[in-house]
Amino acid sequence: MHAASPPLTIALVANEPSGDLLGAALARAIRTQRPEVRFIGVAGPCMRAEGCESLFEMERLSVMGLTEVLAHLPALLALRRQLLASLSAEHPSLVVGIDAPDFNLGLERRLRARGIPSVHLVCPSVWAWRSGRVRTIRRSVDRLLCLFPFEEPFLQAHGVPARYVGHPLADEIPLEVDQAAARTALGLASEGAVLAVLPGSRRGEVSRLIAPFLESARRCWQARPELRILIPAVNARLRALIETAWRERAPDLPLTLVDGRSREVLAAADVVLTASGTATLEALLLKRPMVVGYRLHPLTWSLLKGWVKVPHVALSNLLVGRELAPECLQHRCHPDQLTPALLELFDNAPRLAEIRAEYRRIHESLRHDAARTAAREVLALLDGEASGD
Repeated sequence: MHAASPPLTIALVANEPSGDLLGAALARAIRTQRPEVRFIGVAGPCMRAEGCESLFEMERLSVMGLTEVLAHLPALLALRRQLLASLSAEHPSLVVGIDAPDFNLGLERRLRARGIPSVHLVCPSVWAWRSGRVRTIRRSVDRLLCLFPFEEPFLQAHGVPARYVGHPLADEIPLEVDQAAARTALGLASEGAVLAVLPGSRRGEVSRLIAPFLESARRCWQARPELRILIPAVNARLRALIETAWRERAPDLPLTLVDGRSREVLAAADVVLTASGTATLEALLLKRPMVVGYRLHPLTWSLLKGWVKVPHVALSNLLVGRELAPECLQHRCHPDQLTPALLELFDNAPRLAEIRAEYRRIHESLRHDAARTAAREVLALLDGEASGD
């Protein structure tokens, strides 16, 4: 009589809300092919809803920026040691690190040395800055899954086993979005202009951006008194931070705070003011014109300026290949710069048509059934390991 095979266990490690969404889509796609799989690791609410057992609260790993990471480095390293010990004891069939390369690549490298195959989902921006990280990637992963088409040839040229899988959001979001339905779902009238304000998904981002974003929204409202302003809050802690800034800096502003539901807020909007990051991709896929504002710690900014090799910061602009969304960075992330850029987007019909056409073109190019393609790559690697390939 043969002993029962141990259950297939895959570790998924996400560090922030965008990674949580990617991890949930991947888990769902894997489970359609291997219903018996067990997921463990570090998960946010979306991954937990797909049955992933989380060993730590994801928010404990959500740190952005060089100086911010340095301030939290001892705690992050301690968490990684604990996670390494836990996953080594569990010995999953495979580990998938989702984005957060400075944390996950080190974890993947150590687990790989213990005989656990590793996959990294989301290419680190080595094509933009710190290209020397390619050597670390080669040592850390058995496969790197890229979300954007220009990443695969770059990595393969540097000896990294990379596969382009497309972006799950491009598959998930329809090519045509119903703005009226989004407004109805949020309890808004279908008529009138709406500005969506997205100051980020991390506490540090929101702390630096909420003041200039609120003041810019206030100035837009003064210029257009019919304007409605929506801000989605990722969680209760960030909602409290936003509410405090609202009371202190713009108490007269007619603002609606929404718990989560950032995609519905973007879909309901006419114009978007957003932090740089995944939100710019989501706004692109929803065909929403946007202005991108961002601030880093001054030391982080001074270091990055010498390392960055790309002409744009916003992912939406990198994909289009030009600054279709105005970027107001660091000292330019100021109401004097943000406000006129936003107001111009409300009224420039030819530019709005150009933006929507370009964003649709990019959207179509990113549709590759990404979650299922990524799941197929993960399972192929597992099957190859099992067969000794």
